[in-house]
Amino acid sequence: MITAEQVKKLRDQTGVSMMECKRALEQSNGDYDKALEFLKLKSKDVALKKSEREAKQGIIEAYIHSNGKIGVLLELNCETDFVARNQEFKELAHDLAMHIAGMDPKYISPEDIPEEVIETEKIIYEKQFADTDKPKKVIDQIIDGKIKKFSQEICLLTQPFVKNSDITVKELIEEKIAKLGENIKIRRFVRYEL
Repeated sequence: MITAEQVKKLRDQTGVSMMECKRALEQSNGDYDKALEFLKLKSKDVALKKSEREAKQGIIEAYIHSNGKIGVLLELNCETDFVARNQEFKELAHDLAMHIAGMDPKYISPEDIPEEVIETEKIIYEKQFADTDKPKKVIDQIIDGKIKKFSQEICLLTQPFVKNSDITVKELIEEKIAKLGENIKIRRFVRYEL
């Protein structure tokens, strides 16, 4: 039997509605971890469905790091002005700007990386393996892996979130999309550093 305490605990952790939390617990036969995983998968599905909707509203978040030497301007968009004024949306914008200040991403997503940047990295990696006896196929696989890792490190959406390294920035945004019920997009950001 599902208790009100279990539902409340799940709701407090995820922010999802009480009914969704109860449904997740019922489907997982009261197993809290399975219910949490169920809600995580569901939030990805919700984010995917909402990703096609246009996000024209939002806020500009300004963040200055405590040392006064790093600043970030971030444009975070959503679908309605109502959500843009929501405290949780504002906190998300603040957290993302703080993440950008700390992690210094260069692009929003891997698709935004210019081809010439990828080609330059490939040339560097190819030179590293020029004097090895490894077969070309193996070297190509290693280089592909290095390029993928490089892309993940310099792109905001694929970086581990600075406040919770168990999730990526993309997964954080997907959780907020499921919770707030609107598409959320990072439109652009600028990071300044002395």
